[in-house]
Amino acid sequence: MNDPIRTHLEGGILEVVIDRPKANAIDLATSRKMGEVFKAFRDDPALRVAIITGAEGKFFSAGWDLKAAAQGDAVDGDYGVGGFGGLQELPGLDKPVIAAVNGMAVGGGFEIALSCDLILASTEASFALPEIRAGTLADAATVKLPRRIPWHIAMELLFTGRWMDAHEAHRWGLVNEILESEDLLPRARELARLLESGPPLVFAAIKEVLRGVENLSAHDALSRIGKRQFPSVDRLYDSEDQMEGFRAFAEKRDPIWKGR
Repeated sequence: MNDPIRTHLEGGILEVVIDRPKANAIDLATSRKMGEVFKAFRDDPALRVAIITGAEGKFFSAGWDLKAAAQGDAVDGDYGVGGFGGLQELPGLDKPVIAAVNGMAVGGGFEIALSCDLILASTEASFALPEIRAGTLADAATVKLPRRIPWHIAMELLFTGRWMDAHEAHRWGLVNEILESEDLLPRARELARLLESGPPLVFAAIKEVLRGVENLSAHDALSRIGKRQFPSVDRLYDSEDQMEGFRAFAEKRDPIWKGR
């Protein structure tokens, strides 16, 4: 049997492909494998950006594997170090992750896309949360979706389980770009190369600050930053990279980021 998770490295870019025909559904073992893949990505300073996509076919991911559940995979079982799909609960993942949604993103597949920092969608992409029809909760989407798109649209998707195509997702600001299928991965790789060339310490600070201030007022959030209460911000302010950025600007040249 083929490995359900394929990876490819190019420079500082990690490409992760969910490959479980026919729907790229995720069982407990696959989720644990994804967690290990993204944990290794997080912990390797040579890796700067990740792309996640589905293998060729109609699905980005159908989410939770109901067939595996029927055979004994518990819905509250061991999903691995990063929670379902390896991304949703992985602590300290302070590097950019791009979702290249190449087909249907259903339930947990939709939630994996929501766990990424940028979402590119093919014209064939579509999104749905059908958990309501099975009498269960789309837990991560219930938390995240109303924070990403208008409340009433998010509630409609959660309450009805209806499909949303790529163009509607783009209209609500859920996806960054829509591309023809053949252009999706090339564009994701182009964007990944741009981010790979960026300042890793700043990316880390952005992601940590966003996580840390989610429930704070603007005043309290800025106070925490100013007092250097975020480790990544404290590291950034004392870094060689910050001084390199200043010097490169003054010298009218491209900076050379070292991540330290």
